[in-house]
Formats: sequence, structure tokens, C-alpha cells
Amino acid sequence: MYTSLVALLTLAVCALAAPAEDVIPIVSQSQEGPNPDGSYKWNYETGNGIKAEEEGHVEDAGSENEAMSAQGAFSYPSDDGQAISLTYVADKNGFQPVGAHLPTTPEIPPLIQKALEWNAAHPSKDDENQV
Repeated sequence: MYTSLVALLTLAVCALAAPAEDVIPIVSQSQEGPNPDGSYKWNYETGNGIKAEEEGHVEDAGSENEAMSAQGAFSYPSDDGQAISLTYVADKNGFQPVGAHLPTTPEIPPLIQKALEWNAAHPSKDDENQV
């Protein structure tokens, strides 16, 4: 019984001695919707520099091509203090982010591009038989 009591007291002391997490305040926040037509809008800003916003609506409502469409942005300071910003569109074509910090596909070297163009202009016999 004393062992259980000592273990419980030790656990309580450790919990009280643990450093409290920093509380980050929400500076501003708003939300509109979801509305009857499916549209919505929200945004927020925190005390540590995080900002986010998004709005969306239903495209082609009532048709077989009905799809949700949203556009938004968020930003935050990186660990080294650099501002990271991203804007995006999310619709029937998928999630399409844009941001200076995102990796980009390198250009195709000129000789490889020339070879690809030549291959496309001169298909082999095997390529002609493929569906």
C-alpha cells in the first residue's frame, strides 16, 4: 500500500514540476457559414504570427459535375524568422499550392529536350502498335 502511495505522490510531484506549455493567443477569428448554398468563409490570426484564411463554394450545383471549390492562404514565421506564405486553390482539379518556398521542377536540359522532341516526331514501329 505504501508503495502505491509513494508512486502516486511521485507522479503528482513530477506532473506539477513539468514546465507549462506556452499559451498562444488567438488575436482574431471569424467564420461565416456553412451557408445553405454551401458557401463558407473563415480566417484567424494567432499571437505568434500564424495567419490563415479560406473561402469556398459549390461549383455547378445540382449537376453531375457538382464540386466543392475553395481558395485560401496561410502564412507563418519559420524557425529562422523567414516569412513562409502559401496560397492555394482546391477544386475538381485537385489541390494547387503556390509559394516561393515550394520546390520546383528543374528545366529539362536542352539536349534531352531535343531528344524527346525527335522521339515524338519519329515513333518506332513498336510505338505505332500500342493503343
